[in-house]
Amino acid sequence: MVDRVIATAAALELIAQLKAEYGEIMFHQSGGCCDNSAANCYLPSDLTIGHYDVKLGELDGVPFYIGKLQYDYWKHTQLILDVIDGHGGTFSLEGATGKAFHTRSRLFTDDEWQQIEAQVLADLA
Repeated sequence: MVDRVIATAAALELIAQLKAEYGEIMFHQSGGCCDNSAANCYLPSDLTIGHYDVKLGELDGVPFYIGKLQYDYWKHTQLILDVIDGHGGTFSLEGATGKAFHTRSRLFTDDEWQQIEAQVLADLA
Protein backbone atom coordinates (compact mmCIF):
# COMPACT_ATOMS: atom_id res chain seq x y z
CA MET A 1 0.00 0.00 0.00
CA VAL A 2 1.20 3.50 -0.78
CA ASP A 3 2.13 5.74 2.15
CA ARG A 4 -0.18 8.67 2.78
CA VAL A 5 2.56 10.61 4.56
CA ILE A 6 6.32 10.46 4.00
CA ALA A 7 9.31 12.49 5.16
CA THR A 8 12.40 13.87 3.48
CA ALA A 9 15.87 13.02 4.79
CA ALA A 10 16.04 16.47 6.43
CA ALA A 11 12.74 15.88 8.21
CA LEU A 12 13.85 12.45 9.41
CA GLU A 13 17.04 13.99 10.76
CA LEU A 14 15.11 16.61 12.73
CA ILE A 15 12.67 13.96 13.96
CA ALA A 16 15.61 11.91 15.27
CA GLN A 17 17.00 15.00 17.02
CA LEU A 18 13.65 15.73 18.68
CA LYS A 19 13.17 12.09 19.71
CA ALA A 20 16.62 12.13 21.32
CA GLU A 21 15.76 15.31 23.20
CA TYR A 22 12.12 14.66 24.16
CA GLY A 23 11.54 10.93 23.85
CA GLU A 24 8.11 10.10 22.50
CA ILE A 25 6.68 12.69 20.09
CA MET A 26 3.82 12.94 17.60
CA PHE A 27 2.68 15.09 14.67
CA HIS A 28 -0.64 16.74 13.93
CA GLN A 29 -1.24 18.57 10.69
CA SER A 30 -2.68 21.93 11.71
CA GLY A 31 -5.84 23.12 10.05
CA GLY A 32 -4.65 26.70 9.69
CA CYS A 33 -5.75 28.48 12.85
CA CYS A 34 -2.91 29.99 14.87
CA ASP A 35 0.03 28.30 13.14
CA ASN A 36 -1.25 28.33 9.58
CA SER A 37 -1.47 24.97 7.86
CA ALA A 38 1.63 23.30 9.26
CA ALA A 39 2.67 19.96 10.68
CA ASN A 40 3.19 20.57 14.37
CA CYS A 41 5.30 18.29 16.54
CA TYR A 42 4.04 17.68 20.07
CA LEU A 43 4.63 15.59 23.13
CA PRO A 44 1.75 13.09 23.30
CA SER A 45 0.59 14.70 26.54
CA ASP A 46 0.27 18.12 24.85
CA LEU A 47 -2.55 17.26 22.43
CA THR A 48 -5.55 14.99 22.73
CA ILE A 49 -6.23 12.86 19.67
CA GLY A 50 -9.91 12.11 19.19
CA HIS A 51 -12.34 10.42 16.84
CA TYR A 52 -12.19 13.46 14.53
CA ASP A 53 -8.50 12.82 13.85
CA VAL A 54 -7.10 10.40 11.26
CA LYS A 55 -3.76 8.66 11.65
CA LEU A 56 -2.11 8.87 8.22
CA GLY A 57 0.93 6.83 9.15
CA GLU A 58 4.20 6.95 11.02
CA LEU A 59 7.49 8.68 10.27
CA ASP A 60 10.42 6.89 11.90
CA GLY A 61 7.98 5.44 14.43
CA VAL A 62 6.33 8.80 15.13
CA PRO A 63 2.55 8.91 14.52
CA PHE A 64 1.23 11.56 12.13
CA TYR A 65 -2.39 12.71 12.47
CA ILE A 66 -4.67 15.11 10.62
CA GLY A 67 -8.16 16.38 11.44
CA LYS A 68 -10.87 14.47 9.57
CA LEU A 69 -12.41 17.58 7.99
CA GLN A 70 -9.06 18.77 6.69
CA TYR A 71 -8.18 15.28 5.52
CA ASP A 72 -11.36 15.20 3.45
CA TYR A 73 -9.93 18.11 1.41
CA TRP A 74 -6.44 16.59 1.13
CA LYS A 75 -7.39 12.93 0.70
CA HIS A 76 -6.13 12.79 -2.89
CA THR A 77 -2.64 13.95 -1.91
CA GLN A 78 0.37 12.37 -0.32
CA LEU A 79 1.75 14.63 2.41
CA ILE A 80 5.51 15.10 2.36
CA LEU A 81 7.04 16.37 5.59
CA ASP A 82 10.08 18.53 4.93
CA VAL A 83 12.20 21.04 6.86
CA ILE A 84 12.97 24.66 6.08
CA ASP A 85 15.20 27.20 7.79
CA GLY A 86 13.32 29.61 10.01
CA HIS A 87 10.70 29.47 12.70
CA GLY A 88 7.55 27.45 12.26
CA GLY A 89 4.56 27.09 14.48
CA THR A 90 4.80 28.52 17.96
CA PHE A 91 3.36 25.32 19.41
CA SER A 92 5.71 22.92 17.64
CA LEU A 93 8.69 21.36 19.45
CA GLU A 94 11.24 22.28 16.77
CA GLY A 95 10.67 26.01 17.31
CA ALA A 96 13.96 26.58 19.12
CA THR A 97 16.09 24.76 16.54
CA GLY A 98 16.00 27.44 13.85
CA LYS A 99 14.24 24.91 11.62
CA ALA A 100 10.58 24.42 10.86
CA PHE A 101 8.60 21.47 9.61
CA HIS A 102 6.92 22.25 6.30
CA THR A 103 4.28 20.14 4.59
CA ARG A 104 4.38 19.67 0.84
CA SER A 105 2.03 17.48 -1.13
CA ARG A 106 1.54 15.73 -4.43
CA LEU A 107 -1.51 14.16 -6.03
CA PHE A 108 -1.74 10.40 -5.91
CA THR A 109 -1.63 8.65 -9.26
CA ASP A 110 -4.74 6.75 -10.34
CA ASP A 111 -3.01 3.47 -9.44
CA GLU A 112 -2.03 4.76 -6.01
CA TRP A 113 -5.55 6.04 -5.37
CA GLN A 114 -6.98 2.61 -6.14
CA GLN A 115 -4.66 1.15 -3.50
CA ILE A 116 -5.77 3.52 -0.73
CA GLU A 117 -9.35 4.51 -1.65
CA ALA A 118 -11.00 1.93 0.63
CA GLN A 119 -8.84 3.01 3.59
CA VAL A 120 -9.56 6.71 2.92
CA LEU A 121 -13.32 6.08 2.78
CA ALA A 122 -13.14 4.08 6.03
CA ASP A 123 -11.17 6.86 7.73
CA LEU A 124 -13.73 9.45 6.68
CA ALA A 125 -16.80 7.41 7.69
